[in-house]
Amino acid sequence: MPTQPDPGDRATVTALSLTAVKGTRLVEVREIELEPLGVRGDRRFLVIDERHRMLNGKVLGDLLSVVAAFDADSRRLRLAFPDGRAAEGAVATAGPLEIRFFSEPRTVTLVDGPWAAALSEHVGRPVRLVEVAGGVDRGAAGAVSMISRASLARIAAEAGVDAVDARRFRMLIEFDGVSAHGEDAWIGRRVRVGGAVVEPGGHVGRCLVTSRDPESGRIDLPTLDLIRGYRGEIESTEPVPFGIHGRVVQPGRVRVGDPVTVDLGDCRPRRRTPAPGR
Repeated sequence: MPTQPDPGDRATVTALSLTAVKGTRLVEVREIELEPLGVRGDRRFLVIDERHRMLNGKVLGDLLSVVAAFDADSRRLRLAFPDGRAAEGAVATAGPLEIRFFSEPRTVTLVDGPWAAALSEHVGRPVRLVEVAGGVDRGAAGAVSMISRASLARIAAEAGVDAVDARRFRMLIEFDGVSAHGEDAWIGRRVRVGGAVVEPGGHVGRCLVTSRDPESGRIDLPTLDLIRGYRGEIESTEPVPFGIHGRVVQPGRVRVGDPVTVDLGDCRPRRRTPAPGR
């Protein structure tokens, strides 16, 4: 791991990716408004099973073939399926519900409408849709996730392929202009991204979902083995580290093409903590 940060003098935002329903396919946008819990509407909805456990692409690969779009102002949600079907309408709620979000309890709101039936048919098992205040895995402490294009190029080289689709790693912000995994050394520093300031707090530990094709959901690349193979011995905050996460220090707008600059102050100590999963 680098001991000094790459200052990111020439770093720029190259992609911004969201999804309204956690586990469904990421969609690129040109700009976002970063708030303390991330981006309004991003991962606003979760899929749960009959035991009230959250389900994502790690468990249900078929979710990755669904494209979700949500308009927060009109509260209209649309799910588009690969066979051309769509489920769409204004979101109505059916009361509070306690679920398991990974291993933690969380109170959410059950959603009433056509989406649960359409999703259940698509994935081949009964599921329901719920609404949450924020669906990022680590809450406000991990409202932002970031990955460099050089890091993506490095894992592609390890895999012996021309390129690896960034959507496998389900990151909010992709940027260019630093060395491979140069973002590791940003942990504990403040980073200005467009009109926002974020403070990376740790690595993003990886799970099986990254091995799935980001459109079909089929497992087709041994990403975990690749990451362990060349990053298994580095000091990290979560196992199988690839990319970083952090909190929003100063809300603001971020656009593709915006500069990314790093405060070169002292780092806080890093410590290894268990990964919550993806």
